[in-house]
Amino acid sequence: MARIRVPKPIDELFGNVEPRQLFELMQRYKAIGDKGRYLHWDQFQRRVPKGDDIEMAWLAVKMARRAIAKRQEDLQAERGACFSFCVPESLYAQLHTIDRLTGGGHALGDSPFVGASEKNRYLVHSLMMEEAITSSQLEGASTTRKVAKDMLEQSRPPRDKSEQMIFNNYLLMKKAVERKDEPLTLELMLELHEIATRDAIDNDAVPGELRRDDNIFVTDLYNEVAHQPPHWETLPERLQALCDFANRDHGDHHQETFIHPVIKAVILHFMVGYIHPFGDGNGRTARALFYWFMLKSGYWLFEYLSISKYIQEKRGDYDRAFIYTETDDFDLTYFIYHQMSVIIKAVHGLLDYIEQKRQELYSFMAWTDSSPVAQGLKRGHLEILKTAVKEPGRTFTARTVSLDLGINENTARSYLNKLVDEDLLVASRRRGSRTQLYIAPADLKTRLKIVE
Repeated sequence: MARIRVPKPIDELFGNVEPRQLFELMQRYKAIGDKGRYLHWDQFQRRVPKGDDIEMAWLAVKMARRAIAKRQEDLQAERGACFSFCVPESLYAQLHTIDRLTGGGHALGDSPFVGASEKNRYLVHSLMMEEAITSSQLEGASTTRKVAKDMLEQSRPPRDKSEQMIFNNYLLMKKAVERKDEPLTLELMLELHEIATRDAIDNDAVPGELRRDDNIFVTDLYNEVAHQPPHWETLPERLQALCDFANRDHGDHHQETFIHPVIKAVILHFMVGYIHPFGDGNGRTARALFYWFMLKSGYWLFEYLSISKYIQEKRGDYDRAFIYTETDDFDLTYFIYHQMSVIIKAVHGLLDYIEQKRQELYSFMAWTDSSPVAQGLKRGHLEILKTAVKEPGRTFTARTVSLDLGINENTARSYLNKLVDEDLLVASRRRGSRTQLYIAPADLKTRLKIVE
């Protein structure tokens, strides 16, 4: 990531202004560019047409943004400043896209396999794992996705710090769902942090406790200090203000103070990163609060989204969005735009996932209708076989099947033993272990008489 160019203070720009020139530029330069982009000075200065004064053009943009800015007096920044944000037309359009794609959960409701138990089986269990894994990888966890998923699916104890981070994040996501109907309190923040960092914390920090010094810096790719978090003695006051902001009703019947719920959730995400109240684990806690508020606001589809996957794909853009906000009058709009694009990608990713599952289901149903082997099996047997066909060599246990299918372990074990009796799974046991394993054979399609 190249070094970011910082704009001059607006007061300094006003010192050199020629009123007629500024007025003329204000007719052409608005809060967003002609492509709907909300550009930082770092990007803006390279796009000013030849002949226009670059600094005066920037001042015209700043004037347009100030005219529509929503100042958040209770979210204090530095030197007496507060955070603010704008909602230009292009941001309204992205919010509308998110509401349209997630409103009512129609994409899931139209899927033939999505009943109450299927949501857990196909979506919650799998996609909550995805968020747990990628959120941890953002913070430095080095375990591969496959190893991490096997650990979570098999309920295996974590073997190292990276696996512990992922296991913690999985519990963290479940806790965000569990506590979604409660107001935000400092105690809830500390609980989320404690879950996120238990046995997986650096910097001599303590899980569930605020930092007690200022020996913490956020650095960029050049290992230069990009952000010095606020003084540790101000943390309780700042976090209480953040709780008040989260709990205040900014709903649609408060037109003068309305804040769209998605924007509000993104602001919570940013503010935890900015305040950096913990010695370690701030990012994990910030993203958990984002999910918590989205679920609290009725966006139930977000229980199945993984935003960290798309943040991780372009980590530099994520870091740059933080820096843009902090270097331009604490304008949160940069970070909000970035997160809107991440959320839209995550929603489309979920819809693609649902379509993939739909096609897998249709294909499998077509086989079950024609296979003589399938005719004597129950739905639970077929669910296990659907996974086994897809993943030759896959190891099942009664516990993992019980979690996947939402049944008790005795029923799961009976399903697995039936498939062994039918020569469709292979029973095995690791040396020194009492757990019975069931392995999907490589030639399972042949045994099932599946015709490609």
